[in-house]
Amino acid sequence: MPSFLELEFWKLDNPELWVAVALILFLAILWFTGAFKVALGALDSKAETIQQNLEEAARLRTEAEALLADIRQQRVESEAQGAAMLANAEAEAKRLEVESKAKLEEQIQRRAKLAERRIANAEAQAFADVKAAAADLAAQMAEQVLAARIAAAQSDPLIDAALSQMATTKLN
Repeated sequence: MPSFLELEFWKLDNPELWVAVALILFLAILWFTGAFKVALGALDSKAETIQQNLEEAARLRTEAEALLADIRQQRVESEAQGAAMLANAEAEAKRLEVESKAKLEEQIQRRAKLAERRIANAEAQAFADVKAAAADLAAQMAEQVLAARIAAAQSDPLIDAALSQMATTKLN
């Protein structure tokens, strides 16, 4: 194996040697001009900016998690409050339903009693009207019968006998 100094690399006509020399010279120039310090400063500055951004992101994440927990708590409270409101509304609806049924039944009973009284009054009025009509009809019929008898027989032998008997009893 050939040694490092004997290699073909160190020949002056080798382009790789000149690339290596140019690279070393370039890096030396950069070192003396402080370009590495500037580059390292820029990298440090960038790293510091990134670190600040990471810290800000962590702080924002912590705030977001706290806000999310608060929102979740508010949602739970809202759901509980909504459930309580729903339960109250259902209870109120049931109470109103019972109350409405009671009022409706009471109103139906009052109207039924009122209708029964009106029917009873109407029946009594109808009965009185029928009775009056029957009495009027009976009076008219009696009048007609008496008028017919009087017209047909001016003197009824029975009536005449009754009248004479009454006259004799009064005289005695």
